[in-house]
Amino acid sequence: MLSLSMIVRNEAERLERCLASVAGFVDEMVVVDTGSDDGTPEIAAACGASVHHLDWPGDFAPARNHALDLVTGDWVLVLDADEWLRPDARSPLRDLMGQPRVLVVNLLRQELGAAQSPYSSVSRLFRRHPAIRWSRRYHAMVDDSVEMLLGQEPDWQVVTCLEPALVHEGYRPELVAQRDKAARLRAAMEAELAARPGDPYACAKLGALEVSQGQRRRGLALLEEGLARVGADDHAERYELLLHLAIARGPDEPAAAAALYRQALALPLDGRLSVGARLNLGALLLRQGELEEAAALTATVTDLCPELPLAWFNLGLIERQRGRLVEAIEAYRRALGLAPEHADAQRNLAAALLLAGDIPGARDGFRRAIALLEAQGEPQQARELAHRAGALVRLDA
Repeated sequence: MLSLSMIVRNEAERLERCLASVAGFVDEMVVVDTGSDDGTPEIAAACGASVHHLDWPGDFAPARNHALDLVTGDWVLVLDADEWLRPDARSPLRDLMGQPRVLVVNLLRQELGAAQSPYSSVSRLFRRHPAIRWSRRYHAMVDDSVEMLLGQEPDWQVVTCLEPALVHEGYRPELVAQRDKAARLRAAMEAELAARPGDPYACAKLGALEVSQGQRRRGLALLEEGLARVGADDHAERYELLLHLAIARGPDEPAAAAALYRQALALPLDGRLSVGARLNLGALLLRQGELEEAAALTATVTDLCPELPLAWFNLGLIERQRGRLVEAIEAYRRALGLAPEHADAQRNLAAALLLAGDIPGARDGFRRAIALLEAQGEPQQARELAHRAGALVRLDA
């Protein structure tokens, strides 16, 4: 028997999609509402869920544990309302749950809107075992309790479902901005680090945030501390620390950044989880003129994640530098097929068409790029492009 366990609050826009994705796959749905005022509990009930209520405890872990206490299945699947189960994952997940020594199934999750890291791994499917509990203030997880249980009962297995199982839209830029997510996440991460000084996971998350917000010195210190403390077998955490250290060092220390990216790529991880390091190393090598390796790295990403516009755009840049205009044009077109609003891809496509002698195509491409820049609130860039392109082709022809 498989139970769905969820905590929700004001998720009326997304909840039905989530629950519909597991209909017929789970045997019961338990939804704990923590204070909605938008009809979320009624939607959950209409979808067949058992709805319970809990005053928000101020921390995700106790809320998730409360929901966990209410399920009755042999296995537990945990979802958030901004996630849904992919139909193709049902059969392989059933097969893995049927294996008698499997304790946890790590799920590949597709991150919609993520420019560089389109997949993550989450521990969201596990046996209902009294020792498995949620912990941590930031990104509550069962991993700590699973690690302790494996130390006591080493015959259990933790496996990964190779078929992407979940889709997640919570990190799309417009949703992050809408929910003022950065401020709330920072507060949670600071609290986590205060409770667990030097914890590699907390150091990775807060260190990366500090670097992204311009606090490079503190960010580097946190990432270095996390890397010094991370366990030898914790490949996913080590990868994240190496990735963000490389990003932080890249502008001033490209050789050090390249070495860090290579260390990250040497870890035994599913290739879809290491796309960020592969893409970034390829871009760094492009700037250094090492085009063959840059092309190989980036082409691998397009094979692993053909749905990623940035990979095709970067491949277009590299192929153009290699003098392979046909391949560059195809790559830019693939990028635009996935992200029609990508003004840089449109501009570079127009330039490549011009070099290839396709004047009408180049003219149309430049017009489209100018229109995109104007629509995206970049009138100065639009005027500059119109001036440069107008000197090459007659835009008014």
